[in-house]
Amino acid sequence: MITRLPASVPDADRRPLARPGAGRRDPGGQPPVAPDELDETLGTTGDAARPPDPTRPENEATMPRVPAVPAVPAVPTAPRSPVAPVAPITSGHPAGRGRRVRPGLVWIALSSVAMAAILLTSYTGATLDELAQDDTGLASTFANRPPAIQLAFYLHIASAGLALLVGPLQFVSRWRRRAPRAHRVLGRVYLVGVGTGALTGLAISTVSSVGFLGFFGFGTLAVLWAWTGWKAYRAIRTGRVAEHQAWTIRCFALTYAAVTLRLWVGLLVAVQTPFAGPGADPGALFENAYAPVAFLCWLPNIVLAEWLVARRDLPGLRMSTGARAAG
Repeated sequence: MITRLPASVPDADRRPLARPGAGRRDPGGQPPVAPDELDETLGTTGDAARPPDPTRPENEATMPRVPAVPAVPAVPTAPRSPVAPVAPITSGHPAGRGRRVRPGLVWIALSSVAMAAILLTSYTGATLDELAQDDTGLASTFANRPPAIQLAFYLHIASAGLALLVGPLQFVSRWRRRAPRAHRVLGRVYLVGVGTGALTGLAISTVSSVGFLGFFGFGTLAVLWAWTGWKAYRAIRTGRVAEHQAWTIRCFALTYAAVTLRLWVGLLVAVQTPFAGPGADPGALFENAYAPVAFLCWLPNIVLAEWLVARRDLPGLRMSTGARAAG
């Protein structure tokens, strides 16, 4: 780029000015201007216009010397305390908790499988009439009943055994994480067993050997069993996982009534035996023990289930808005 002088400079003195570096030709074709001519044009001399070069020996004495800056002494600091090692980030559970064996779950699983095996094998080797002659289980209660009641009894035994087999596996958290698809499939199988067992249980409760006590006890169990299974299904279908877990605990607590029924009967018979005398009728002892078991087989279970729900910080039972307003 060529710099032009103001208009007040005569035409004769108007010469193109070049940037410092006189060896290069101007792109416009003008010859380069020597540095001395440029200094004369601007009214200065080359040596006066240039600042002194500090690297030259003759200028070293004339250059002002900058005093050295004294070093700042280091400020003493307190010794640092040793830093504790940072614990690795985990999933929120203590180390090894996911692999810890829970004795309660092991007992429930083993007893459920054992009871399912008993239910599925006790009534399949012979007819109800033949089993009644051997005084096997409840065969004498249903041997003389209508075919519809007998069919409901067989379906109840099969569906309850299926629910007992599938139910405990659904509570194994590692299995749920590793096989979520299988968990969903077996969950549907379990709910089918619960639904079928509840409907058939309500039907056979009408012919209970302990009369109205059995009807109200086992009938209430059947209704609650179906209701808790339905609530567990609806909760997971709407994405409420915590509620699903809570209702599943309640539902399986009622499923486990098949086990606790036998435990209560054995306990109550054992309690009566010392007071009944040597000539006591075993059938009478069984009937006396079986009457309260219609409620004992599931009431403590549901109380324990609510305790487990609260312990795991899962949603508890809630009354509806209309029920609270009415109260």
